[in-house]
Amino acid sequence: MPTLFPCHSSRKGLFKHIRLAVLGLGILASQCGWAGEAEAKKWIDTEFKDSTLTKDQQMEELKWFIKAAQPYKGMTIRVVSERIDTHWYEAMTLTKAFEDITGIKVVHEITGEDDVVKKISTQAALDYSLYDAFINDSDLIGTHYRYGKVVALSDFMVGEGKDVTLPTLDLDDFIGLSFTTGPDGKLYQLPDQQFANLYWYRHDWFSRPDLRAKFKSIYGYELDVPQNWSAYEDIAEFFTVHVKEIDGKRVYGHMDYGKKDPSLGWRFSDAWLSMAGAGDKGIPNGLPVDEWGIRVEDCHPVGASVTRGGALNGPAAVYSITKFTEWLNKYAPPDAKAMNFSQAGALPGQGNIAQQIFWYTAFTAALTDPNLPVTEADGSPKWRMAPSPRGPYWEEGMKLGYQDTGSWTFLTSTPLERRKAAWLYAQFLVSKTVSLKKTLVGLTPIRASDINSAKMAEVAHKYGGLIEFYRSNARVAWTPSGTNVPDYPALADLWWKNIALAANDQLTPQQAMDKMAKEMDERMQKLTDAGKMARCEPKLNEPKDAAYWLAQPGAPKPKLANEKPQGVTLPYEKSLKAWD
Repeated sequence: MPTLFPCHSSRKGLFKHIRLAVLGLGILASQCGWAGEAEAKKWIDTEFKDSTLTKDQQMEELKWFIKAAQPYKGMTIRVVSERIDTHWYEAMTLTKAFEDITGIKVVHEITGEDDVVKKISTQAALDYSLYDAFINDSDLIGTHYRYGKVVALSDFMVGEGKDVTLPTLDLDDFIGLSFTTGPDGKLYQLPDQQFANLYWYRHDWFSRPDLRAKFKSIYGYELDVPQNWSAYEDIAEFFTVHVKEIDGKRVYGHMDYGKKDPSLGWRFSDAWLSMAGAGDKGIPNGLPVDEWGIRVEDCHPVGASVTRGGALNGPAAVYSITKFTEWLNKYAPPDAKAMNFSQAGALPGQGNIAQQIFWYTAFTAALTDPNLPVTEADGSPKWRMAPSPRGPYWEEGMKLGYQDTGSWTFLTSTPLERRKAAWLYAQFLVSKTVSLKKTLVGLTPIRASDINSAKMAEVAHKYGGLIEFYRSNARVAWTPSGTNVPDYPALADLWWKNIALAANDQLTPQQAMDKMAKEMDERMQKLTDAGKMARCEPKLNEPKDAAYWLAQPGAPKPKLANEKPQGVTLPYEKSLKAWD
């Protein structure tokens, strides 16, 4: 506990400050220094040694927190986030730092992603404050914008929250603000962590002269980083069918998962269709048709079915689901179909997977364990990550992959004083004093200054291309679900429930996507009928013959005569340059 009058130990000084205290604690504080400075110095000297700020700059930033937190000292706030390493670090370490420095206690709950969505949806529906803040995926940006239940941070920071908004927050330094901005140009969420899904492969295997020669003799081109789905498929076949074993161990050319489980939906809502090329051009999301296949006109969703101008059951989407099921059946380990996201995520670390088209970089830290067969003794990776290959319907100017952006989200139902205290905690977790260390722990960067720091340059070799990705312009082309999706919680389950039917051979890909598109249009109509959206509710187009829409420019796109063009690969270093 800090001493009552920490800046003067002499009796004369003590009596002077007792007299000043009678005139007001504000005078005392300005003369003596805010309580918590000793704790702030301790945290700077121990936990936050890695920062883009100098120690003096860090102390000035933390002094601001100490001062701004005074009205909320002793308060306990509750926040909730999903279960990843970054949020465990926040819950186990940064809550303690924040309480030591500000006197505000935080109960930071960790739960599953689906549960976070349920909790924020419940609070929004009830208009009753259960949590003071959420770290909620920006995939819900279209939901938050339409219902009017989420605080527009752009307004809050210059209005009710001006006195608790960090002067050194530096919004221009955040790399993901385009993902958390509504159609009105206002910021609705503040990024707390980001991770992408990229192509992952065994660089050591791809570099072996014997395997390279064998691949070229069969396929006629080099075994390198695939640039299109044709090359990815050839490589998957090569390792599964032609190589079969490496160093006495059965190997596979592909990895995915197919269990009927909510996490199966993430495989597809997280931009699988955009990688194939199903949507329209546009960053962060295709317009008028996005990677969910939803067409929007003047901010109103008008349909997901091809007959309404959508692309969810169009040829490109059906092609992408066909390839998912085909590759899972032919080139992945037999157990993969029964796995979910958590079970499948770390499997490449066991050393028998050659490549994965779509690998979440949230697993980067887990795959740098020196005890794994995919790492060298010093922990440096035998694997690399690179840009994801593109499907035959993909065009320049489209998004190419998914990026999870867990972001601070505040509901209007939270009382203002509690919201202010939670906003202080949120800003502490993304402040420049803290953010570089948090990035080193969780490998989920949010600030350009951290990515471009000398510390990141020093450790980049450990992470197989992750830092190079985030230093490239491509970091804005891997994007979350966008504003075309009118109600993420109300629609998301359609993905896994319908894709599972195709993955388990109960329906053909075309039948599964026809069923899903019909159900998505029906649910969007129900959203409109409920009358709860404040703006931009769905207004479904009247159905027309599919041929009409397939003849129009852009998505939905007509079926290609050849969905498997010649495979194309690039050496690793050249593939990295493609990011720029």
